[in-house]
Amino acid sequence: MNAFQRLQQWHDSKIGLAVFAVLELALAYLFLSWAIDTGSLIDWFLTIVLLIGAIQNFVRLIWRLAHGR
Repeated sequence: MNAFQRLQQWHDSKIGLAVFAVLELALAYLFLSWAIDTGSLIDWFLTIVLLIGAIQNFVRLIWRLAHGR
């Protein structure tokens, strides 16, 4: 098992989903702050991508908690 497979396996765990969701949310906040300050379209794009990823991880975490997997 290589490092990418181990990271994917950890990401699929409940704690991994929570950590990635919080990390992506923090990065989205950082890029949002930069985007508001500079008006850069790249920062806005990265904010949206990171926010979507955080929402996806939160939904997957809630789904796993609700269904006990």
